[in-house]
Amino acid sequence: MHSVVCIKQVPDSAQIRVHPVTNTIMRQGVPAIINPYDLFALEEALRLKDRFGGTVTVVTMGPPMAEAALRKCLSYGADDAILVSDRAFAGSDTLATSYALATTIKKIMGNMPVDLIFTGKQTIDGDTAQVGPGIAKRLDYQLLTYVSKIVDLDLEKKEITVERRAEGGVQLLKTATPCLITMLEGTNEMRFGDLDDLFRAARYDLKVWNREAAGIDDAEMIGLKGSPTVVSKVFAPRPRSQRAEMVETVDNDPKNLAVTLLAKVFTQHPKLEKEIAKRAG
Repeated sequence: MHSVVCIKQVPDSAQIRVHPVTNTIMRQGVPAIINPYDLFALEEALRLKDRFGGTVTVVTMGPPMAEAALRKCLSYGADDAILVSDRAFAGSDTLATSYALATTIKKIMGNMPVDLIFTGKQTIDGDTAQVGPGIAKRLDYQLLTYVSKIVDLDLEKKEITVERRAEGGVQLLKTATPCLITMLEGTNEMRFGDLDDLFRAARYDLKVWNREAAGIDDAEMIGLKGSPTVVSKVFAPRPRSQRAEMVETVDNDPKNLAVTLLAKVFTQHPKLEKEIAKRAG
């Protein structure tokens, strides 16, 4: 069994700042990390490898510094890692990124068939959740999004059964493989890499593919030329000047507290009481 895990190196969102004048993201001095949602995808692929054997290949598209993220994945137990890096990819949106990754995976398939593709549900820098489905569409793979648990995998019948989180509860789905799975957060816990894998990751001869090596012939499909999305402005929300107001009551009785709080709200918003009464009546 061969699983491909698509990851992304992203800025640590806890330390991102927006420039107050230019309204652009200030990346200087911000550490880069593996997209946290992608780690759930990697761990799930490694768990299937533990059960059924096979190979786990990790792929990312990004600048040369993304090599550190791939070596981290190798230290967790991934077998192979490919960095797709080329200046032609600069400015790629989700449409161009999904095209580049799908083409890269097709190139991988030439050497070894791919049974499962894993991604995180989304990335913390874009939050679009579009790249995984875009890859599945381009490869004509079955798509399973927001998967919370892999219930069963039958390699002989080429079937997989999963639990998928939905608005109304949990869906139990069965489909044929090959397929693409986007993993939900909190579905597993990332393992610690053992010493052998740590040394292997440090010595590993990482594959770095440019546009031609990845099999991308049409430069119009990647980078800014292949990206119809335009970000016109990035801005941080303005801090609120109004502070929280303390409401005190004679005692701690919940009923008295509710009455006092409602009286306070209706005093500040006189129309609100009439609107609530109108809807209730």
